[in-house]
Amino acid sequence: REAMMTRHIRSPHTRHGTSRVIMASLMMSAFSSKTAAPMGLPRQASSKLPASFPARRAARKVNTTTTAAAKKLYFNADDGAALKKMQRGVDKLAHVVGVTLGPKGRNVVLESKYGSPKIVNDGVTVAKEVELQDPVENVGARLVRQAAQKTNDLAGDGTTTATVLSAAMITEGMKIVMAGTNPVQLTRGMETTVKELIGVLKGLSKEVSDEELASVGAISAGGNMEVGTMISDAMEKVGRSGVITLEEARSVDNNLIVVEGMQFDRGYVSPYFVTDSERMTCDYDNCKLLLVDKKIKSARDMITILEEAIKVGFPLLIIAEDIEQEALATLVVNKLRGALKICALKAPGFGERKSQYLEDIAILTGGTVVKDELGLSLDKVGVEVLGNAARVELGKESCTIVGDGSTQLEVAARVKQINRLMEAAEADYEKEKLNERAARLSGGVAIIQVGAQTETELKEKKLRVEDALNATKAAVEEGIVIGGGCTLLKLAAAVEDIKAALPNEEQKLGADIIRKALAYPMRLIASNAGDNGSVVVERVTNSKDPDFGYNAATGKFEDLMVGGVIDPTKVIRCALENSVSVAKIFLTSDVVVCEIPEKKVAVAGNAMDNSGYGM
Repeated sequence: REAMMTRHIRSPHTRHGTSRVIMASLMMSAFSSKTAAPMGLPRQASSKLPASFPARRAARKVNTTTTAAAKKLYFNADDGAALKKMQRGVDKLAHVVGVTLGPKGRNVVLESKYGSPKIVNDGVTVAKEVELQDPVENVGARLVRQAAQKTNDLAGDGTTTATVLSAAMITEGMKIVMAGTNPVQLTRGMETTVKELIGVLKGLSKEVSDEELASVGAISAGGNMEVGTMISDAMEKVGRSGVITLEEARSVDNNLIVVEGMQFDRGYVSPYFVTDSERMTCDYDNCKLLLVDKKIKSARDMITILEEAIKVGFPLLIIAEDIEQEALATLVVNKLRGALKICALKAPGFGERKSQYLEDIAILTGGTVVKDELGLSLDKVGVEVLGNAARVELGKESCTIVGDGSTQLEVAARVKQINRLMEAAEADYEKEKLNERAARLSGGVAIIQVGAQTETELKEKKLRVEDALNATKAAVEEGIVIGGGCTLLKLAAAVEDIKAALPNEEQKLGADIIRKALAYPMRLIASNAGDNGSVVVERVTNSKDPDFGYNAATGKFEDLMVGGVIDPTKVIRCALENSVSVAKIFLTSDVVVCEIPEKKVAVAGNAMDNSGYGM
């Protein structure tokens, strides 16, 4: 730093040299002195302050200080104070989320600090927004929120049912625990009962037909048959294992678009590759593909392949990490002269994901990716590394590759591999990207465009359609059962046989908790529809018909399977398993530990006092 200052001061081109020398001297003095302060400011306090140094002046050394994070303990003692407080939080969350349950459930308006408020009918979205002021109540609410979130992650729907079931199990369980029953044995009985009920549930399940798929989607979308039919049509076109994505439409109408082949958001690197000047696209049939996982610096590196393309006359699509100007110019000139039918684009994705996309394209087309890791050099390979596509279509910002069908076995194996990776992935973003890769390889993607009049309505509709799509996928995986909370009520009838096999009275009480909790969802669905929940539950319970139940949309009792009131088995299963898991944690808790918010120590006096500044 001193050398730099010296050079600057001695420069013959420096004007006002004297003033600069002075400034430099002041700067050096400031650096070398530990106690000096800038001109016009008071000297800072020494690290060794005399006992008489005013505390007020010492406080100005820092703006604020913070105390160490401490914890506050809340004990149950004899009256179960901590659990009761947590239960209040559970009840508040369940009440807010519960109003959305059923075809006649209400909406919840969520305040947004940025943009318009959200109007939602989705349980997990509502649950995520609930934060209670009391820390212990908030712990209870957050516990139940876990059941909703886990159900959403596994089944994609049923979050409101999971919340209501969790709260019901906790409510009924608290009555027994407060009476002095051992909570460990109690919850063991609850877990055993639910485990046995899952077996009964699988026995009630049936495979879903194409017609029933529309009903599943419609019910999950709040009774919107248009949405259910659109999802059913999408599955018919891309297959039940195909990928269906959602987009926001530019109009008020919902639309279904099916894109065949592998598509990604990358277009040609030069408009000179265009073959259709009206649509500004580059289209080739029976095209060869050269896949390169590095930059192409010179056309000379591809001379063997280019000469063969000219000789035989086949179209060639080059997909590489990048193509430098020299190589690109050679390709463009040969395209314009008619010597080559050629196009080039940059590989989709970045880093590791880019390499994965290139491997996917190679498997679809039967080609080989040219990369250093495989010991392949671009200047030494020939046409043996090229892939084959029945058709390629490139636009300014998109590319579609349709395989020729010769690699179906390899593609199926690759899709299975990607699906295994998707099951192991934890991050939602990673799952989404893996899902997209599987869709591209499967040969088609269905896009549902959701339209609405306003932004607020659009967000609400999109959440409903997303729930409907997830419910339909769940129905395909594990089948369907009658809906409207009726299946849960039918399961309650099987509890008595399970209860008889339990080893002690505490566990039998746990079975009773499950039996009572299973009636809560139907009671709430009927209540939200304006009917007496207890009367509805009693009438359905007394019926011997396995498909008889209450249709909240019409207010009638009927055969629900015929009426199209059906739920995915997977949704019911996940809601049961996650609810009892949360209830067990809650009922066996005895102490709640909450963090005490950090407190900022106020600055003594005004920071501007005696600072040396004046007006």
